Amino acid sequence: METAVSDTTASESARGSARHPIFARIYGRIAAAGEESGRVAHRTELLAGLSGKVIEVGAGTGLNFEHYPPTVTDVLAVEPEPRLRRLAAQAAARARVPVRIVGGTADVLPGSEAEFDAGVCSGLLCSVPDQGQALAELSRVIRPGGQLRFYEHVRSADPRLARYQDRADRIWAALNGGCHCNRDTETAITAEGFRLEASRRLDFRPSRLVALVAPHILGRAIRP
Repeated sequence: METAVSDTTASESARGSARHPIFARIYGRIAAAGEESGRVAHRTELLAGLSGKVIEVGAGTGLNFEHYPPTVTDVLAVEPEPRLRRLAAQAAARARVPVRIVGGTADVLPGSEAEFDAGVCSGLLCSVPDQGQALAELSRVIRPGGQLRFYEHVRSADPRLARYQDRADRIWAALNGGCHCNRDTETAITAEGFRLEASRRLDFRPSRLVALVAPHILGRAIRP
């Protein structure tokens, strides 16, 4: 599969790329452990039934790429971290669908208004500086009636674990490239005007080290 990669975009030039070199070096190992523990099935569920033109924001190393169904005609994958973007290019070459990889940040997405049939975010909304702005940008580039697919770790529904997440959030974010462990992401999605069509909670714990981020949501929402 032919892959296009851009290391610099207008949004990146204006705002700078997100560089987390230490986290980027260990992310591949962390992600591989998750894939072996069952995340592959979650990615398949996340992307099932998609078609047309898709924007994936925070593509990381491209672990979603091989799971896009052939009904998808084009994927624009946005990833701000340069090392992760280079690894994503390798994954894009193995994908069954065309994937273009660009630098950029979630608060200023490439693409015109209503350009995409769907947007995908997995492991993104925990780490963006402003969830509302990122979701507003996704709403801007997804066409009316288009879908937002999401797979994110979130604030626990268990009050006791949620309190631990609150206490640990600052140090967790410092150690994990700005990732926050206590965000109520489902509420943020609906607050931006997306209509939830399906959302399920799951506890994904590939190791004891990630208990704080075990609570996840997986689902889809519609852009009105």
